[in-house]
Amino acid sequence: MKLEVTLFEKAGMHNTEETLKIAKKFADENNITDIVIASTSGETGIKAADIFDSKKTNLVIVTHSYGFVKPGYQEMPDENRKKLTDMGIKVLTAGHALSGAERSFRNSLGVWLPVELFARFLRSTVCDGFKVCIEISTMAADAGLVTVDKDIIAIGGTGKGSDTALLLKPADSSNLFGMKVRAILCKPREF
Repeated sequence: MKLEVTLFEKAGMHNTEETLKIAKKFADENNITDIVIASTSGETGIKAADIFDSKKTNLVIVTHSYGFVKPGYQEMPDENRKKLTDMGIKVLTAGHALSGAERSFRNSLGVWLPVELFARFLRSTVCDGFKVCIEISTMAADAGLVTVDKDIIAIGGTGKGSDTALLLKPADSSNLFGMKVRAILCKPREF
């Protein structure tokens, strides 16, 4: 397998289109058919739908959970979710694998628990998008939208948009140590 790694000078949404194209090229060259993408508003998911062929690709868009910003609120507008599902793309909204209920302890009591510490470690040592890719892959595996027996490409970012793409073998949250990051396709150098 030949691998070319792209390091973006700075993190952020201005890297979205290039990140999606890098992932698409690698997927085509290496027969990767499962692509998991973080998309808060649905805009990145819609851009991905224009680049990836949803008839040949299992495209899974993972949103923030309800209540991520404020109680009961979902950041992805219904019209974007409908656009994606009308194209045959799976949209997953679930509790976050690397924070979930632990965030409540931090927000209410100021106590950091192990899973959130692990997420913070990934963010600070590799980049935000790396943590997001690990998290959304786990969430997709937990929901049965990808299998844990073959490699996928996960795409995430810093804030809005995408700036990181990984080739990885996903794992369910109950077997997180079974996840294997095979390659970094792109990421920001400065984050």
